[in-house]
Amino acid sequence: MSTTPNNEKSDKTVPFTKSEDVAKAANGSTPSSTAAVDLVNRVADKAHATIDRLATSAAPAAQQLQKSLEDTNVALHDRADRLRATGNEWCDGLRANVREHPLMAIGAAVALGMLIARLTR
Repeated sequence: MSTTPNNEKSDKTVPFTKSEDVAKAANGSTPSSTAAVDLVNRVADKAHATIDRLATSAAPAAQQLQKSLEDTNVALHDRADRLRATGNEWCDGLRANVREHPLMAIGAAVALGMLIARLTR
């Protein structure tokens, strides 16, 4: 598995894609360039292993978080629907009371208006 893409369509310039390319660019295989290539390969392999391990452990947590968010979204929508229905029931009940007792509704509105006027002075 290569760490850099070897793709001609890529807009990025990739100087070396394989350890053999690094060795060729070093103008011969000297012991220090071979050691450097080996070091780079070991570091890249360890980085790949670490990334794979992190991805493996993070995937279930991400799925659990997504499931939790979906459940929360459903619960919030249900609660909003129930609150909307309750508000509609209260409004319907209030309208029915006003229709049954119009004079009492007018008297309550006048009393409430006077109370608010006194409190705001």
